[in-house]
Amino acid sequence: MKIMREDTLLFIGDSITDCGRDRNDSADLGRGFPLFISGYLQTSMPQKRLAYINKGIGGDTLSDLKERWEKDCLESQPDIVTLLIGINDVWKNQDNKHLVTESERVRFEADYRFLLKSLHQRTDARVILMEPFVLPYPKNRMDWRQDLDPRIQIVRKMAKEYQTEIIPLDGLLNAQGIKDGFSYYTGEDGVHPTIAGHGFIAKAWLETVLNKKIL
Repeated sequence: MKIMREDTLLFIGDSITDCGRDRNDSADLGRGFPLFISGYLQTSMPQKRLAYINKGIGGDTLSDLKERWEKDCLESQPDIVTLLIGINDVWKNQDNKHLVTESERVRFEADYRFLLKSLHQRTDARVILMEPFVLPYPKNRMDWRQDLDPRIQIVRKMAKEYQTEIIPLDGLLNAQGIKDGFSYYTGEDGVHPTIAGHGFIAKAWLETVLNKKIL
C-alpha cells in the first residue's frame, strides 16, 4: 500500500484501538498500536507529514460502531482506515451465556458490509482490516471459538469482496503465543494486548502496509 504525503490515517474500533486515549484531545492516540505505528512512521518518513486519528471506543460492538460511523469515520474523509472490531460481540454473548444464532451472523456480515460499502462510495480511503482475536488464556476462552471463528471468516470475505488489505491477527497472535506464552501478549483475559501485544500488532500492520520486514 502506498502512503502519500499528508495522508490522514484513521484507526477505529473498540478498546484494543482505544487503549486509554483522552477523547477530549483529538491528537491523543492512546497507549497502544496506533501510537506505535505513528511513532515508527513519523520517524521513518518525516517528509510525508502524515496525520493520525484514533477513534477507538472501549466496549463497542460492530453495531455500536455502525451507529457512529458517519461522525467518527466518514466525516473525517480519511485516506487510510484501519478497522478492528468484533470481539465484544462475542464477549457479550459469552457473558449472557448466549449461543450465537445464524441471524446474528447474517446481521454481523450486513453491518460490516455497510461500513465498507459507505467507505467505498463516499471516500477514496485505502482500507486495512484486522481480524478480531482471542488467545486461550484463560482456558475458557476456547469456548469463544464457536462464535468468533465465523466472524473472522466474514471479515476475510469482506476483505476479498472489497479488495482491502487484511491482517490475520487471530492466527498470528495465537502462533506467537504458542512460542512465548499467551499471557505475554494478551495478559489475563486473552483479549486486551499487553505492551508486547500492541507492539506485535503494530509490527504486523507495518509489515503488511509497507511490504517489508520490521525488526
